[in-house]
Amino acid sequence: MLGYRAPPSLSLRMLSSSSLRSINPNPRLHPTSSISEPSNRHPQLLFNPVWISLCDSHGVPQSMTLSRCSSGQTSPVPISSSPESNNSDSQILVVVSFYKFADFPDHARLRQPLKLLCEELRVSGGIILAPEGINGSICGTRESVEKVLAFIQSDDRLRGLRRVESPVSPEEEAIHHGHTSSSPLAAGEDAPFRWDHVRVKLKKEIVSLGMPAVSPIEKVGKYVSPRDWNALISDPDTVVIDVRNNYETRIGKFKGAVDPCTRAFREFPSWVEDEFQPSEPENGHSEVEVYGANGSTENQLEISKPKTPQRVAMYCTGGIRCEKASSFLLSKGFEEVYHLEGGILKYLEEVPETESLWEGECFVFDKRVSVEHGLAQGTHKLCYGCKQPVSDADMESPQWEYGVSCPYCYSSKSDEEKERARARQRQFETWGVIGGPDKGRKPDSVKQSSTQLSNSI
Repeated sequence: MLGYRAPPSLSLRMLSSSSLRSINPNPRLHPTSSISEPSNRHPQLLFNPVWISLCDSHGVPQSMTLSRCSSGQTSPVPISSSPESNNSDSQILVVVSFYKFADFPDHARLRQPLKLLCEELRVSGGIILAPEGINGSICGTRESVEKVLAFIQSDDRLRGLRRVESPVSPEEEAIHHGHTSSSPLAAGEDAPFRWDHVRVKLKKEIVSLGMPAVSPIEKVGKYVSPRDWNALISDPDTVVIDVRNNYETRIGKFKGAVDPCTRAFREFPSWVEDEFQPSEPENGHSEVEVYGANGSTENQLEISKPKTPQRVAMYCTGGIRCEKASSFLLSKGFEEVYHLEGGILKYLEEVPETESLWEGECFVFDKRVSVEHGLAQGTHKLCYGCKQPVSDADMESPQWEYGVSCPYCYSSKSDEEKERARARQRQFETWGVIGGPDKGRKPDSVKQSSTQLSNSI
C-alpha cells in the first residue's frame, strides 16, 4: 500500500434511523466503475480485488489491490482515486445515511475491505454490519461517497439501500477542508463522533431492539410518503406513536403524537405490552380473583388496558427503528400499522413549513445536533457530559457547565465524575485533544531511556 496521510473527513455517528429511496448512482460519478451482476440468486460471499489508482508525491501513478466482498462471481471493480477535478462541486461534502435489512450471516467478511476502501477514498463516519443487514452514516465528497455505496451494493443482498442525503453547513465544510491530524478533534475524543476516521463495527443487530426473532425481512408495516403523512395522522382513528427516545422527543415531535418516554429503543416492546392488550371486555373492566388475608377469595374489578388500536402510524428520525417496531406490532396482532417513509428527515426536507404538522426540532446523531424544516441547522447544542441536546435556556441554568454537565444529567453525576469531566475539558482546552499531546506515544523521558539502553546494548 502506498503510504500517505489523508486529510481527515467529517465523521458522523450512526443514525438510529435512515430510510429512503433506493440508490441510483449517477453514472457520471463512476467513470471507471464496472460492477457485474451476480449470477446466483443466493450466492456465496467471495473476495475479489478492487484496483485503486493512486499517485505518489511526484504525481507518478501507483496502484494497489484491495480485497473486496461481493456476491457471486464478479469482475474486479476498478476505483479511481486520482485527484478530483477542479470543479467546485467535486469538493462539496455530502452526508448520506443508509440502511438495508437483509439475510447477511457472513457480514463480518465485509468489514475489513469496506473500512480500507473508506480510508483510501477519505470517507469518514460509522457503519454497522450485522446478520440482519447494514446501517450507516458516512461523509465525504459526493464522488467518494457514491463509490462506497456502489461497493456495498455490489453484494446482491444489499442492493436497494434506503438512504437519505443531508447537506453540510459552510462551517462544517471549512472545518473539514482545513482539518489536520494535529488539530482539535471536534469536541474531543469522548464526543459521539470524530472528524477524521471511519468506524465499521460488527454487532448482533443494526438497530438494537433486543428481539432477534423480530424481522422486518419477513413482515413490516406499510410505508407512507411524507406528502400523505398529514392526512393519515389527522384522522381521529389513527394513533400516532413516536418511536424515538425521551431526549429526542423532548425537543420536537408531531402534533398529537404519543410519547412512550423510553430511554432506549429496547424499552419499546415493554411499553407496548404495558400500554395495550389484544382484546377488552365490553364494559372496559374485568373481574380478577384475589386472595384475602384469611385465605378467602374475592372478586375485584380491574381497569383493563386499552385494546389494540385500529390503526397505528409510527415515525422516527430516518425510518430504521420504525421497520423493527412495525414488525414487532404486527407480530403482536396489530392489524393496520403504518410508518413514515424516510422518517422525520425526509418529511422536513419535502413538506413546506407552512403545511407541516411537525413541532420543534429533530435531534440527529451528528455534529448538527438538531435540524429544522428544510434540514437547516437547529439551535440546540450537545452536552458532552450525557450526549443529550440542550437549548439556550438550558445553558442559562446553574447546572450547566460546558463539557461537564447540564440540567438533564447534573443530579445523576457524582462529584468525582464531574471532576474527571473538568479534567478532560482542561486537557482539551490546553492541547486540543483529550489525554494531552503525548496520548498514545511514549513520554520523552521513556524514549530517551530506551535509546540509551539500545545504544549501550
